[in-house]
Amino acid sequence: MIRAMAHRVQELLVQVVLAIFPKATFGKPSCQLRASDVPAEAEGGNGFWLSWRLAVEANNMSAWRTVPPQCQRHVESYMTGGQYEQDLKLIVDQVTAYANGITVSNDGMDAWILDIDDTIISNMLYYKGKRYGCDPFDAAGFKAWAARGECPAIPAVLGLFKKLVDDGFKVILLTGRDQETLGPATFNNLRNQGFHGYERLIMKMQAYKGQSAITYKSDIRRQLVEEGYRIWGNVGDQWSDLQGQFMGKRTFKIPNPMYFVR
Repeated sequence: MIRAMAHRVQELLVQVVLAIFPKATFGKPSCQLRASDVPAEAEGGNGFWLSWRLAVEANNMSAWRTVPPQCQRHVESYMTGGQYEQDLKLIVDQVTAYANGITVSNDGMDAWILDIDDTIISNMLYYKGKRYGCDPFDAAGFKAWAARGECPAIPAVLGLFKKLVDDGFKVILLTGRDQETLGPATFNNLRNQGFHGYERLIMKMQAYKGQSAITYKSDIRRQLVEEGYRIWGNVGDQWSDLQGQFMGKRTFKIPNPMYFVR
């Protein structure tokens, strides 16, 4: 009888231990950790976000479709909390220092190329509704947004634009926006936001439909060089703004963790 009671007590103790530590193992501990075992919050932590953004800006994370869901709050914080403006200022200061070292000639052929979307004007309000890039790109939705002509200027780049114009550079605005459907809206948007005195606004025409941004912009830059322009600098928020041929003597990338353009 006493032995049976002792056995029963032992069984109850084992059940209590298992109830308190349901995942405890009493064998040899494992040193292997599978990706599926990592808590979701760890992947969404600040460390993962910083690594992901670095890979994006260095163009190591190419052809990505959407921002990882676990990075949404970090992208929002980055874009609206002041760090984006701080990073942007650092880049603009570098552009300005470089431009200050150039002696502009009198022949009117010293040029700078600036992209438009999220380089000189911002689409952040639009992408806020797209969870800062976590939702797939909606071509019709973006075109409707751009057609409103309400994109605000990015202040630091507007200041850079005005300096380049005042210093005598021919500033050429080169964008992948469709000329046929967004031409007037884009022109008015730029004018209303203070972009005056640029040399040309070049938009995507029917002949370039279906071509990648790299192919299209390379060909436009080739034409400019053949006209005699010296492209001293090229500024864009996408690597496709800065790659290909005839990029210019120096390129400068504006940060953009919200989307990727081929």
